[in-house]
Amino acid sequence: MSGFSAVKNLIYRSSNNFRKLILKYFSNFSTLNSLKEMSAVNMSTLTREDIKAFLNSFDTVLTDCDGVTWLDDRPLKGASATLQQLRDLGKKVFYVTNNSTKTRDEFVTKCSNLGFKASADEIISTAYLTACYMSDLGFKKKAYIVGSTGLTRELDSVGIRHSDIGPDPLRSSLAAFVNQEFHRDPEVGAVVVGFDEHFNYIKMLRAATYLNDPDCIFIATNTDERFPMRSDLVVPGTGSIVAAVEACAGRPAFKIGKPSSYIRDVIVKRHNVDPKRTLMIGDRGNTDILLGTRCGFQTLLVLTGVSSLEDVNEWKKSDNKDIRGCVPDYYLESLGDLLPLIS
Repeated sequence: MSGFSAVKNLIYRSSNNFRKLILKYFSNFSTLNSLKEMSAVNMSTLTREDIKAFLNSFDTVLTDCDGVTWLDDRPLKGASATLQQLRDLGKKVFYVTNNSTKTRDEFVTKCSNLGFKASADEIISTAYLTACYMSDLGFKKKAYIVGSTGLTRELDSVGIRHSDIGPDPLRSSLAAFVNQEFHRDPEVGAVVVGFDEHFNYIKMLRAATYLNDPDCIFIATNTDERFPMRSDLVVPGTGSIVAAVEACAGRPAFKIGKPSSYIRDVIVKRHNVDPKRTLMIGDRGNTDILLGTRCGFQTLLVLTGVSSLEDVNEWKKSDNKDIRGCVPDYYLESLGDLLPLIS
């Protein structure tokens, strides 16, 4: 092995943060300046020796779901076989999703229906993470929920009381609602915002009113702006709802899902995962990949969901730390394209 190859392999085995320190230190050296190109490397161009070093550098795989393993209810080609091959190589696999609409058991059922192996312990969803966070806080009051059944059922599982969910329409005039119909629940001590297809002005009013109390806890499951779609249709995500509530509440929410590093705390505490030997696979730079950057994971972007290679090239030019943090270590067209490389 040449000296240059040896250095490359050392960096492959290093944590994301250490790798970036090396690149910064050697930025003025002509020979090692090319190592900057290791940022967003096309994995299909790596040698067998490089792939072997890559596989030896992690024990745990965290994979996003929608846009990586499936789109809606359609499994993506080769994704299931790739994850099974990683399991066969001795890797732990966790599904890490910002989707708060399902419980872990419902995700297990979806995985099974689409041909993916999974257990409840391998599902890290934002509904589950929210329940973990509120349980760890020792929260004993009641939560006002902007969300769906996945969120409320996970809260039920840890004994956290909450408001009802579903439609909450304006039945008369706004003036009548404000002056006569709205009664603040004195037991509410937290507002939790997740995806809610019934979100409206009344729910925003209720949430902001509770949050006017500075002691009321404000939690958002995630901030994904939109859902990955197979067409040009834009389906707004939880982030649009969170932004609306934050605007009228006048304060930011504590974000549970990707790219919040709270996920790292949970997987380390509850699943004994070593961040330095973890690979994050995702389709979105500002959630999946930024999570990996912040937590010291290796990162692999697949181009079957939200982010594109054009996005990556733009992020590379930025001096903003968080935007630059969206640049993955590696990329592939799809998760299925990893299978022939590791078989």
